Amino acid sequence: MSSTEPVLIAGAGPTGLTAALALRARGVPAAILEQEPADRDRDGSRAIYVHGTTLRTLGRNYPGLGQDLVDEGLVWPTRHTKWRGKTVFRRTYDNPGGDGEFPHFSSVPQVITERYMHEALDDLGVDIHWEAGVDTVNSTPDGVHVTTEDGREWETPYLIGADGGGSQVRKGIGAEFDGEQSENSFIIADVATLDDNTIEEEPIPFERLFHYDDPAAGGRNVMLVPFTGGWRLDIQCLGDDDPEEVASETSMEEFVTRIMGEEYAGNVEWTSTYKFLQVMADTFVDEHRRVLLAGEAAHLLAPFGARGMNSCIADADEAASAIAVALQANDAVARNEIELYAARRERAAEYNLDAAGQALDYLQGDTPVTVLQKEVAASLADHFEPAGEYLDDAPYGPHEAPPIAATGNY
Repeated sequence: MSSTEPVLIAGAGPTGLTAALALRARGVPAAILEQEPADRDRDGSRAIYVHGTTLRTLGRNYPGLGQDLVDEGLVWPTRHTKWRGKTVFRRTYDNPGGDGEFPHFSSVPQVITERYMHEALDDLGVDIHWEAGVDTVNSTPDGVHVTTEDGREWETPYLIGADGGGSQVRKGIGAEFDGEQSENSFIIADVATLDDNTIEEEPIPFERLFHYDDPAAGGRNVMLVPFTGGWRLDIQCLGDDDPEEVASETSMEEFVTRIMGEEYAGNVEWTSTYKFLQVMADTFVDEHRRVLLAGEAAHLLAPFGARGMNSCIADADEAASAIAVALQANDAVARNEIELYAARRERAAEYNLDAAGQALDYLQGDTPVTVLQKEVAASLADHFEPAGEYLDDAPYGPHEAPPIAATGNY
């Protein structure tokens, strides 16, 4: 099959959009097949933490893109953790973004990230075929034949499956998910700033707050994070909660009033209920090494430590690199390159699953040992700062990068 035929990407979320940008940056033609229509609703802030490594990846694939997300986003300066109404750790940084080309992170809604990605793809002339979800996938040693739900047929030298947790591409190559689901449900809400305030003008502090057993939330864990235009409020349900009841409009207004203040009660813009899956595919590539899974088509992670979208973008960038090399190589080298992609990203996914799982187990854990660790740390925090910092760090899992040099932090 001719290498001048576009590499096809299933899915126009951040993973698929990144894959297209990364392929074009390497001189490879690309096109995207997306099941939903062009005017689809992308409500909610979704992934709001864009890591510095991700900003660099995006900027490398399309100059200026990383900086756009920095300019649109926020870098909150303060980490704050409370325990049952009492502060156990608080640290404010004079230079929270660091001194590098990009800050350590940018807190920006996913809809803004996607908007800039779309603008970049429009500039590059990359086609997105809307209402063209993948129906069947047939790979051979020479390429991939794809049919889409609109009845069209497509030929491509390589296919990147970036079509999310329900991936038709994953099903088409016979890969299967395996893993676990969180015991507790989580409620995530977007709460707008007051009267178009900037975050710095708000009556509540410009900081990331995690509150263990928050009395204002009936003893539930609460996280509050600022992003451009508003606040992410995350409430961990108790074991006997009815998540739909907790997430109801009346209930959320009460939570927001008690946690943030009465003036915010009417500012809830989006609410979603989750049980987090911790799963990965049993293979990231097909038998002929022509189909590569990336992002949530390959793995679903609890978001603690911001491993979701950031790891998806790392997948997409490495998939594009592998394909670019494979297109210029003989069959043996090409297969090896695709297998290396799978080995690297499967190992990264295993690491990220374990890291997010540690955080999830810690948050859900009610074993005597876990409870005692938290209570002892809280009792020592006033006089021993590392105890408070332990409570501040633990909900997000370990900070170390996967043991693979080129994958960066995710």
